[in-house]
Amino acid sequence: ASFLLLCFRTSLVTALIFSLLLQPPLTQLSIITQPNIVLLMADDLGIGDVGCYGNDTIRTPNIDQLAKEGVKLTQHIAAAPLCTPSRAAFLTGRYPIRSGMDAINNYRVIFWNGGSGGLPPNETTFAKILQQQGYSTGLIGKWHQGVNCESRNDHCHHPLNHGFDYFYGMPFTLISDCQPNETPEMDRAFRRKLWLSTQMVGLVTLTAALGRLTGLISVRWKMLICLAGFSLLFFISWFSSYGFVRYWNCIMMRNHEVTEQPMVTDRTTSLILRESISFVERNKHKPFLLFLSFLHSHTPLLTTEKFLGKSRHGLYGDNVEEMDWMVGQVLDVIDKEGLKNTTLVYFASDHGGWLERQEGKRQLGGWNGIYRGGKAMGGWEGGIRVPGIFRWPGVLSAGTVIDEPTSLMDIYPTVVHLAGGVLPQDRVIDGRDLMPLLRGTVEHSEHEFLFHYCGIHLHAVRWHQKDSGAIWKAHYMTPIFRPLGAGACYDRGFCPCFGEGVTHHDPPLLFDLSRDPSEAKPLSPDTEPLFDTVIRKMGRAIEEHRRTLTPVPEQLSVYNVVWKPWLQPCCGMFPFCWCDKEGDN
Repeated sequence: ASFLLLCFRTSLVTALIFSLLLQPPLTQLSIITQPNIVLLMADDLGIGDVGCYGNDTIRTPNIDQLAKEGVKLTQHIAAAPLCTPSRAAFLTGRYPIRSGMDAINNYRVIFWNGGSGGLPPNETTFAKILQQQGYSTGLIGKWHQGVNCESRNDHCHHPLNHGFDYFYGMPFTLISDCQPNETPEMDRAFRRKLWLSTQMVGLVTLTAALGRLTGLISVRWKMLICLAGFSLLFFISWFSSYGFVRYWNCIMMRNHEVTEQPMVTDRTTSLILRESISFVERNKHKPFLLFLSFLHSHTPLLTTEKFLGKSRHGLYGDNVEEMDWMVGQVLDVIDKEGLKNTTLVYFASDHGGWLERQEGKRQLGGWNGIYRGGKAMGGWEGGIRVPGIFRWPGVLSAGTVIDEPTSLMDIYPTVVHLAGGVLPQDRVIDGRDLMPLLRGTVEHSEHEFLFHYCGIHLHAVRWHQKDSGAIWKAHYMTPIFRPLGAGACYDRGFCPCFGEGVTHHDPPLLFDLSRDPSEAKPLSPDTEPLFDTVIRKMGRAIEEHRRTLTPVPEQLSVYNVVWKPWLQPCCGMFPFCWCDKEGDN
């Protein structure tokens, strides 16, 4: 009996050992649990500005280490070449044209905190789904998706109305107007025209008054008073907004409360870092989503004394190196709290670097490496190809490089599935879950076609022909670079999406990015036997894509974009909006 009992015990132990050996590895177990999710997004950072993407003059050791410990994407594509539409697509997993966040005019981003346009309340962000799944959700840094709709305190576009439990940062975006000693950046050309018009109207009024006093001109005093009143009203109508940009747009908020108006730029970086670290420490005992949306590396390139003059790339390089240090500080707190193996970290930029951003001989915008074009250019690769890095130890293999087309929109379904959520079934989601590709269980990206918009205008289409490995890209419209031979629109400061500033191509310009990633040599029917076949295939894809689009309110219409005093966030009694609650603390 004892022998049988011993045999039974031995077989039981053997079976137990085999069952343990046959258990799925840690990788499988980790997928089941809800990981913490940390999304790091740079602002206006070019793909050529990062060491692991080929830059050897700007030091980015922390971002480079993130790539060494995880997965680097070499064809990570923004859904738009500007902040507002790109970030709308990132948050919703949908092309911005679907939510009305792409422009029908030349106002292609949210222009004022006091505007009425923004991310519509009926859009479902990934933050909202993760919030429903029990995550603590926080956004630190830049928002640029609008604030109010109809009244100063309705906060219909605010982060807290889009699934974030906590918000600290800029509801707008960083601009040079936020620095008193910097040249104004916002609507610079239009502002010059307004000043000129004001001076001309004033000069006419003054001339008429002098003529009346000297008797050279016969004009009634009543007419002069009306003319003077018109001049004053015209001046007030535009100066009440453009004359106080720093007070209206350069503000900081904590949740719904304005904490700095205007923001004190000297301490912005340290406050954003402090808030990010504090959010991780407060929420380490439950699943959390942290979206750290950097103000770096957008002009005016706020950089602390510690990093000024330290890079080999001037102020822009200093700013990027400081952002890299901030990335390192956030990763350090994740490690210190023992969260490294249970946290998915993602790093990207919202779009390409701004080539035209210069002051004299100083280059204040980023570099897009070998890729043509930059920020604001809807089709050219330099405006939309961005860094894309994932790290999740034990789940994603370290040192992996994936050369497949992926999109910033893919973050949406990826994090929703990891959190155990369900994608909305009542709308088109353009993003694709990246986990199978990142983990190597599939060879190719799910994206066959990607559509590249500039505002509401379709500029280019990408076709990933998986059986051949070709990545075809057809340009139907391209911006006209000036001066001739330049690589950007230096005459305008921004490339337009339509009108006389673009060239229409029929047949379209065709490139195979797998052979010509710099888009230097367009193909033709003479040089490419598949030319007509590829163009026809893309034409059918465009038709199918357009059938999925439905009319929606235009969030960036002129009415929605203009400043409305009754919508302006204000920490005092409007128009006396001034406070420094951080300084008081």
